[in-house]
Amino acid sequence: MLFLIILLIIVCVALGLFVLVQNPKGGGLATGGAGSNMFGVQRTGDVLEKGTWVLLTLIVVITLSITTIAKSGGSSTGGASKIQEHLDKTPTPSPIGNRTAPAAAPVATDTTKK
Repeated sequence: MLFLIILLIIVCVALGLFVLVQNPKGGGLATGGAGSNMFGVQRTGDVLEKGTWVLLTLIVVITLSITTIAKSGGSSTGGASKIQEHLDKTPTPSPIGNRTAPAAAPVATDTTKK
């Protein structure tokens, strides 16, 4: 699972770079400079767009894989199960805490003369 998390971070950084490099008007970093068409803006834009979709798909697949592995309890280390056992042993506190019920207020008697 650690491998998938590291892979997800790498793919996210790559996606960020792909998005930052492209510009839909052709004036981004993909251009060859001041008006020159050295790299071929149209083809570079197509490659960057396809790469963005591929990286986005990879992020979705890796994220769903991590979620599935985590829910099924497929942890490769025994440390997580020890922590879970310790959490299961600790008593859960009462939702209202350790407060006692408040004392009943004394009934007020009417001391005025009639």
